[in-house]
Order: sequence, then C-alpha cells, then structure tokens
Amino acid sequence: MSVNAHYRRQIRALAAPFGVSAAKVDPGQGVAPADTHGVTERDEIMIDMLTLKVNDAAAQVLGMIGALRYTAAPGDLTTGLQERIDCGLRRRGSVLTWADSVGVAEGAPSIFNDLTAWECADTSFHIEDFVQVDVAIVDDAPVISDGDQRTLLLHGFAFALQFSRLVYALSAPSPVRCIVAANDTNATFRFHQIRQGESWNRPDLDAYREDKMIVLDIEPATA
Repeated sequence: MSVNAHYRRQIRALAAPFGVSAAKVDPGQGVAPADTHGVTERDEIMIDMLTLKVNDAAAQVLGMIGALRYTAAPGDLTTGLQERIDCGLRRRGSVLTWADSVGVAEGAPSIFNDLTAWECADTSFHIEDFVQVDVAIVDDAPVISDGDQRTLLLHGFAFALQFSRLVYALSAPSPVRCIVAANDTNATFRFHQIRQGESWNRPDLDAYREDKMIVLDIEPATA
C-alpha cells in the first residue's frame, strides 16, 4: 500500500521515543527518511537504516488511511516484552536467535527449508502472551477484536523498534527482518537474518488476506 507523507510523518513519530534517527522509503510502501542531521543521500550507506512495510489491513486498523483517528504506540514496553529485549541475542553458528533459545542450532536448518525458516520458527512468540487484551473463546477457538488486534500491532511495532537496538549492538551486525502479524486469533513477532534468495514472508503483504502485517528491516551501517 502507498503511505502518503502525512502518515509517513506519523510513523516516524512512533519511532522518535525509541531513538530511531533514520528510516528509508521502500517504493510504494514505507516511511520517509527521518532527520539525518545533514547526512546526504550519498552518505546513507554509512548510517543505520530501518525500512517499514505494512499491508492494507494493518494500515486500516492502525488508522493510516481513511478517516480513522491515529493513536501513537506506547512509549514503554510491557514487563514481559521488556524481558524479551533484556534476554538479548546470540549467534549460534549460522543462525541468530534469542540468547536463551533451546533450539538445536547445530543441525539447522534441520526439517526446515532454509536457515531463514529455522530462525523464524525458533524466534517466534505470541504478543498476546505479554500484552493484556481480551481473548474470547468461541467454539473452542480464540477470538480477538479488531481493536485489540490494533493494540497488539502497536505493541509489536514498539517492540521491533527496541529490538533494532539489539541488532545494531551485535559485534558482527547483519541485516535483520522483524515480522509482526495479527489476526482474529493471535498476534506474533518473529525475526530472521536477511539472506539472498530466502524470505519467510511473501513479497506482496496484501496477499495475506486474514493477517495484518508489519515488516521492519533493520540494516546496520556497513562502514
């Protein structure tokens, strides 16, 4: 979906409390560059960058299009989400995962198609386990309202911005993709290193008819 300049500024405002100073536009989807303090386009490779994509379903529930009122993401993470951040990251051979992961990295990708799929399976968690929302049970299945899905997306995005600091702090930084998805049964966060020829999510986020998708690419400076 195309996000106009007004809504790009709103997304950028979300990032401000977390110290994110630069973001770049992905054609047709994304956010405008934040204040780079005089850094020119030629110099952009020298700074840390974030690229944000959302599908139409996420944009609608977040109020980025239409006449819906927009509300900023929470400035502080919940205790449970902060504990995830405090856990930190760890490189284990060819994979990057949570420091407390018990996944068998030595055999990766194991039953999975590639290392990206292994990382996504190992790093995934349910956001509703850490954010208080109403989860009704209907016919033995969980049901989450659109309003609470919105809450989970905002917390997931706030978490992803804090998570970016962990990526930038790695001794050998590499590009990492965060994927936040919410639907009427659950909301998840997962991440993987960005590898040539591998992707967990579909390129066209609007192909996800039942999910509201946020994809944040974290690209540490290369020099």
